[in-house]
Amino acid sequence: MSGSLHPNSGPHHAPRDYARTPLNIYWEMTQACALACRHCRAEAMPTAHPNELNFEESLAFLDQIGDFGDPLPHLILTGGDPLNRPDLFILIEEARRRGIGVSITPAATAALTLDVLQRLKDAGVEGLGLSLDCSTAAAHDAIRGVPGTFDRTMQAIRWGESLGLPIQVNTLAAAETAHDIPAVYELLKPHDIARWSLFFLISVGRGKVLQPLSAEDSERLMTWIFETSRQAPFIVATTEAPSYRRVALERMREEGLTGEQIKRSAPLRGAGIRDGHGIMFVSNTGEICPAGFLPISAGNVRSQRVAEVYREAPLFKSLHDPRQFEDRCGYCEYNALCGGSRARAYEATGSPLGTDPLCTYIPPPKSHGPHTA
Repeated sequence: MSGSLHPNSGPHHAPRDYARTPLNIYWEMTQACALACRHCRAEAMPTAHPNELNFEESLAFLDQIGDFGDPLPHLILTGGDPLNRPDLFILIEEARRRGIGVSITPAATAALTLDVLQRLKDAGVEGLGLSLDCSTAAAHDAIRGVPGTFDRTMQAIRWGESLGLPIQVNTLAAAETAHDIPAVYELLKPHDIARWSLFFLISVGRGKVLQPLSAEDSERLMTWIFETSRQAPFIVATTEAPSYRRVALERMREEGLTGEQIKRSAPLRGAGIRDGHGIMFVSNTGEICPAGFLPISAGNVRSQRVAEVYREAPLFKSLHDPRQFEDRCGYCEYNALCGGSRARAYEATGSPLGTDPLCTYIPPPKSHGPHTA
């Protein structure tokens, strides 16, 4: 599985109502991928799913995105490996023709060449997502399942730099990789990347063979992320760890920053965005889900309109409203700012509205109302 771009990794957008329009739509173009990553959400296979959206159905889906109105969501092409779609460049052209911004997260295979990256840039792709899970070839390739993946990733970073493509690097945060994360940061520091996002493992798909960090270890890592972000030459962020916003807010308040300074800070620019609220996911077979790591279908683009599902389906409506969350996440004063990972809550409790077990914070009993900076 290719890493997913962070919800704020696309171009800057005006403020929007995330209950009406997502910031990003992740489209799993295909399940086909030459890698065998140990944490792959999509459980990618060498060949495409027989029920994959065909070209005409894909065009119809792109047409549906226009229903959201201005500003349109940003479209992130993921997989599997989107480079395995033979109609990839035509679909990028069609998305751009409809005024839809596009980013892509290709797999680091032999198909990812300098020529392909040049074609992606020429087609108007606005962001490139690459995955780098460890600081050495042996460790990274062991997770990705194919020798040479580390070297191809580093080469793709250098090529992307030379072309001026905005790059996000995604790094797995799991029990097996956490000790190496500072070394990954040192490896990336000399490179001209826009964002480094640490993905806190959700045990879905093949990810069940890896071990997630404990809540206590996650809190320590989030503190390190915040401290590192103050001096990093690029934005440092998290994926599937919205409680990082609470950690960052607490640290900034301790430092005496004003409310306005806090609101402008990088960790809070994605405040309120979570699975199903600000982001949504369309699978290779057209299923409409809150997120790739929250694989509950609320409809299918073959028979329903994606904007209508996002705005009106009971699943999405419940995810838009943090007051419906259960247990700690339901009465936490940070629930509007954070809301917890809905995917991790679902994996842990069986309910997408449950409490995110990654968070160590114990809110005052029955506290109410959104937290403000």
